[in-house]
Amino acid sequence: MSFLVSLCQVIALLFLFFTEILCLAGSKNIPANFVFGDSLVDAGNNNYLATLSKANYDPNGIDFGSPTGRFTNGRTIVDIVYQALGSDELTPPYLAPTTRGSLILNGVNYASGGSGILNSTGKLFGERVNVDAQLDNFATTRQDIISWIGEFDAAKLVRSAIFSVTTGSNDLINNYFTPVISSVQRKVVSPEVFVDTMISRFRLQLTRLYQLGARKIVVINIGPVGCIPFSRESSDPTAGIECSVEPNEMAQMYNLKLKTLVEDLNKNLQGSRFVYADVFRIVYDILQNYSSYGFESEKIPCCLLLGKVGGLIPCGPTSKVCMDRSKYVFWDPYHPSEAANIIIARRLLSGDTSDIFPINIRQLANLKINA
Repeated sequence: MSFLVSLCQVIALLFLFFTEILCLAGSKNIPANFVFGDSLVDAGNNNYLATLSKANYDPNGIDFGSPTGRFTNGRTIVDIVYQALGSDELTPPYLAPTTRGSLILNGVNYASGGSGILNSTGKLFGERVNVDAQLDNFATTRQDIISWIGEFDAAKLVRSAIFSVTTGSNDLINNYFTPVISSVQRKVVSPEVFVDTMISRFRLQLTRLYQLGARKIVVINIGPVGCIPFSRESSDPTAGIECSVEPNEMAQMYNLKLKTLVEDLNKNLQGSRFVYADVFRIVYDILQNYSSYGFESEKIPCCLLLGKVGGLIPCGPTSKVCMDRSKYVFWDPYHPSEAANIIIARRLLSGDTSDIFPINIRQLANLKINA
């Protein structure tokens, strides 16, 4: 009799334990957050890789409290968005040894600095987790979620989660336009062919994400990469420190086809809601009207060391750092400051269809997706 009582107590405790886990996952009715992409949204995965693309050293994270592996002075766009949706926590990096157990029920960040759509992208940095491998990692997480809460509740969690994919920039600046290294490739592969290769691969990747259960997917287009300080340094000398034209034209070529791809996926993948986020438009608007947003510099990064606009050398311990980061659009030669990220995030959260199409992230978060 005492054995049966003890057994019942154990079962009751287990029931309470798993109920608590499920409540934790659904607390405040905040959807789980699964992040894919490159250094624009990397939360520290590259800390655990043998790569030149790292940000886990000063002065990165100067406004975060300490370096975390984020390639900016503070929070990334996805950090800001998730907090605005009500989360008290930031989505942890997949490769961190602490990203285990019930923590994964709130979402995981798979993004990796230097990564891209194409597996050849970023190879000059060493190790990186490109999009195909990020999807492999999510497939592993999905199985872990099933192990924790069962197949039915796991499918429900994934179906209601917000997925975001921020990729493509490195396929241009650290693949097709890599200084010196890519000169031969550009002679034999036209921009049109390269973009078509990116879109074809990305179609397969987004379709696989859907097949793994994702339904609410925010697809971020490529920003005006020709206007980052690095590109201004390496542009045609006759252009001075203005935006480099060719990378921006290629980004716009890709973005046009990406929007068509998103519309096509919405039509053909039942129950999906893919959202096209026009970060190119948002960032270009900030650069063109920087003073009206409260910025004092749209060309020179806050963290700089060498170059006409300080765009030649990545931000590091020997770099000069500005006193007021809120006055700079760019943190370093490649990445926006937290101040710029806040503006971008707000427009993705609540913007109209000229910024994010067909609905914004707040509307997407509230959308009910049937099984």
